[in-house]
Formats: sequence, structure tokens, C-alpha cells
Amino acid sequence: MKHKDGKPGSHPDKNSRAFPMAMMFVVLCGLSFYLGGIFCSERDKIEVKDVAKVVSSPKESSVAPLQIKSTAFPECSSDYQDYTPCTDPRRWKKYGNHRLTFMERHCPPVFERKECLVPPPEGYKPPITWPKSRDQCWYRNVPYDWINKQKSNQNWLRKEGEKFLFPGGGTMFPRGVGAYVDLMQDLIPEMKDGTIRTAIDTGCGVASWGGDLLDRGILTVSLAPRDNHEAQVQFALERGIPAILGIISTQRLPFPSNAFDMAHCSRCLIPWTEFGGIYLLEVHRILRPGGFWVLSGPPVNYENRWRGWNTTVEEQKSDYEKLQELLTSMCFKLYDKKDDIAVWQKASDNSCYSKLTYPDAYPPKCDDSLEPDSAWYTPFRPCVVVPSPRIKKSVMESIPKWPQRLHVTPERILDVHGGSASAFKHDDSKWKIRAKHYKKLLPALGSNKIRNVMDMNTVYGGFAAAVIDDPLWVMNVVSSYAANTLPVVFDRGLIGTFHDWCEAFSTYPRTYDLLHLDGLFTAESHRCDMKYVLLEMDRILRPAGYAIIRESSYFMDAISTIARGMRWSCRGEDTEYGVEKERILICQKKLWHSSNQSSR
Repeated sequence: MKHKDGKPGSHPDKNSRAFPMAMMFVVLCGLSFYLGGIFCSERDKIEVKDVAKVVSSPKESSVAPLQIKSTAFPECSSDYQDYTPCTDPRRWKKYGNHRLTFMERHCPPVFERKECLVPPPEGYKPPITWPKSRDQCWYRNVPYDWINKQKSNQNWLRKEGEKFLFPGGGTMFPRGVGAYVDLMQDLIPEMKDGTIRTAIDTGCGVASWGGDLLDRGILTVSLAPRDNHEAQVQFALERGIPAILGIISTQRLPFPSNAFDMAHCSRCLIPWTEFGGIYLLEVHRILRPGGFWVLSGPPVNYENRWRGWNTTVEEQKSDYEKLQELLTSMCFKLYDKKDDIAVWQKASDNSCYSKLTYPDAYPPKCDDSLEPDSAWYTPFRPCVVVPSPRIKKSVMESIPKWPQRLHVTPERILDVHGGSASAFKHDDSKWKIRAKHYKKLLPALGSNKIRNVMDMNTVYGGFAAAVIDDPLWVMNVVSSYAANTLPVVFDRGLIGTFHDWCEAFSTYPRTYDLLHLDGLFTAESHRCDMKYVLLEMDRILRPAGYAIIRESSYFMDAISTIARGMRWSCRGEDTEYGVEKERILICQKKLWHSSNQSSR
């Protein structure tokens, strides 16, 4: 044995020290095991405390606020006015054509990231406010003539003077979406009584279906890929209708399993029967047990429609029979059918899925190694995700009807580490107080000046629930690195998506009126560069739009410095309780026009 100075030590009473040293060793091991157990059980737990209560203030911890050097960000060139970094057509040639994989998310590497401000189109104006925006938008805000010329005979939209008008037509409903949805409601009575609240529209066109459903109490995520001409998602968001860029190709959509009450495809050109029905398997995964899948267009009503589809009646009959066979194998049943609309319903219980265990069954049941809710760059697998038998109150027949379900504790909160009914109720109450305070700080919140809202790092959708009576909708974002609380958001009758804020969001520039974050940099600054997150916020925020940034006081100076470099005006405000550890920044993006600088 040696002392810490390296000199040899004597052992005058070796035996007398053996027992105390052994006891000390046992005590230290026990203490280490106890502390380790506490750490492991708590590290993933969702705290219901406010950030202000868990983040040390500079005064208490003697840590000075983060300071960064002031930078004025340059303008991007005008050809970046519709820049979508992770779905950029300029980079498509780098990726394969198989199953249109080039249209999936492919984000640029760090060294190719833009550090400039995306300019608005020439002649850009503040968007028309809701509800007028559902029927019209400024042409210069979304200056795409291609879709106007190609779809004018189907009444998707038409250009009149300085505006695009949206008559409510579509490929399968050229005479208007209202009559189309009326027929759909006759086939699905659950659309009328609050049973169906959330829906997804794949291949959404200009989102007329989702827009019509808003008046019927159904909140729809309109989904379409980025393309060079149609700009479907950009039209939807300019109208004030929820939408996101995405494509059913080789990876799961960024939603949890058993999320939507209804899915819809109106001649969306998705080859449902190809590749072993892999796209139908994804619809099955994201549909709630007892949920509905609605299809209009080929091969439905092929007996009367086949002549207009550049095919033969035999081919369309075969395709319909194959579609029906695949859906039956996935435990869908034909619910109803009339004219051009067919409706299938996903099984409400798991009794049907026992057949998937047969050796020759196709598609087979997914094994336990595949997490049902894993949906961020998760590749498709040709198997059926069978709903957990623990899900009993989340099936269509059992979930509370809208609007009661908004404030009922979802059963899937128990799947969240640390989640409980009391945590849910606390979160619900907390956000009612916070939203009331926000409206004092930002009177535009609750008026028709704010329509498209994003909660950038929600937990249970509390902010969205607190403003549910205002003329707005909220895209609830759950970090792909955070605890999986998105099923709870959907079970409440709200909508959202998974996302990683180290990357660009799946939307066009200038698509949100308000961005809200709560402790995002506290949670993610160790992974994501704050500068790029704020530049992404600038890209997706509309000119004259707002950001409510709720953060630890440690980050406030740095955020303000970057915001000034983006031409934002910000002011600091106290939280509703006036604590020093946490502050609120109310920021507004300036409307400016491109000076036609060269590409950066």
C-alpha cells in the first residue's frame, strides 16, 4: 500500500483495521447502488414542474448568461424564396427514383447549411385572414400558374386578378367538396357526432377536403410531397388549413401508431396494391383501432369509371379484387360503398390478427423488435403492426367523443415514463394560466391575425388545448429524442408530428403565424446549434409573424442577439409568476423584400 504521495506506509495494526475497512467498502457499495438506481429511474421521467423551477438562475448558480457575438445575417438569393432544405428539388438527382425515394427527407450536411434569410416572393403581401383565406389567397404569395392551368377544369382553384380563388373542387369532386363530404357522412355517421375528430388526407391537392371538415369539427393533416409545380402544401397553409410535406415511400410517416380516426385518399395516385401492399400497411399502422380508410377514385366504381382511366375494365376489376384481398388480410372490413366512395374500417379488437401467426400468412405480424411508434427515419417493413391489447379506451368505440376527449386523461399516458392522470391534469391547468398570460403579452393571440400555430416542443398538447376556442389550429411537435408523448396528443383530438430540431421542418417558408417554444434550447442545445434552429424558425415564420420563446434566463441574451441579426424585434417579459430563472421573449419578424443579392 502507498500513500497518495507515493511513499511506502507501515502497517502497525493490520488486523485491527480490516473489519472497519470492509464495513466501509460495503456501505460505499450500497450507497452507490442506491444513487445509481435513483438516477436510472429518473433520467427519462417527464417532470411536471415548470422549467423555471428546475433550471438554475444565474444569480443562484453564479453562472453568467450565455453571450454570443452579434451577427447580421445576409439575404438568400431570390431563387431560394421557396427553399425547403430537406426536400430540395436541387438535390433530387443525388437520390434514387425507386418508389420516389428522392422526394423523401434528405437534409443537407452541416457544411451545406444556409446561413441566410429566405426572402419572400416579389410583391408578397400579408396573408388574407381567416376565414376568408379558406376561399382565396394572394397570387403573389404563392405564384404558381402550373396548377391553375392543369386543374382549372376540376375547379381546384382559379386566378382572378391578384388572387387565387378556391371553389372547393377536386379531381373526384369537380362540383364541390361540400356535396362530396355530405355523401361521405351518409356512409360514415361517426363523422357527425364527434366520434371522428382527427384525419389525414394523403395526396391532398389544395386541401379542400381538410378545409371543409373544419366546419364539421374534424381536424385534418393534409399531406403531399414537395414538387416543382403544384405546391399543394404551400397552398393549404396559405389558406390556413393544417398541412405538412411528406410522401408514403420507403419510410414511416412521422406519426405514432393508432393516431388518426380516419384516413382519406381521393385519387391520390398512390399504388396501394403494389410492393405487397406496403403503403396500406402504413395506413393500418397510423389508424386507430376501429378507424376508417376512405378511397375515391381508381379502382372504386371501376364498372362505370374505367373508360376515363386509360385502362381496361378487366385490369380495374383485378386491381379492386387485389385491394380488397389485401385489406381483408390486414383486418379491414368493407364498411360501406356508394358511387365513387368506398369505406373500410380497421378491426376494433385483436381477435382477427390471430390468423397472422400462420406460417403462410401474408402479411405477417410484426415481431416485438419493431417499435410501433418509431417513426423518424424508420424504414417500412412488410408486416402488420398489431395494436397493443392494453389499448382498450383508445379504440373508436370507447374513446370519448369530441370535445369531451380534449380534457379526459388518455390511457396511453401510462406508457409515458412518469406519466399519470395527475401529471396530465397539472399540465392542463398550467397551460390555461400560461395561455391567459400570453394573451396579455400578445393581444394578437386569439384574434384573426394568428391562424397557423406551431408548438415546437409540446409534451401533452397543453398549449393547443388552452387556445382551442380561438380561430387557430396548432401543429404539436414532439422531439424525436424526447419521451414519446405524441399518442397522448392525438388521443386528445389534437394533431402533431415527430421532428428533430437539428434539422429543417417539413414545410415551406412563410407558413406559420406563431411559433411557440418552451425550454427547447434548455433541452436540445447540447445537440442542436441554436443559430440554425432560430434561422429555421425565421424560414417558416410569416413576415409580421410572432414567436413566443419561453426559456431559461441563461439563454435569453444569446437568443436576442441572434434574433436582431435576423431583423426581428423582441422584448423580454416576465412569466406569469415573475420568477427570475425563466423569461419570455415576444418577437415579431419584419416584412422585408429581397434586394436580389447573389446566391449564398
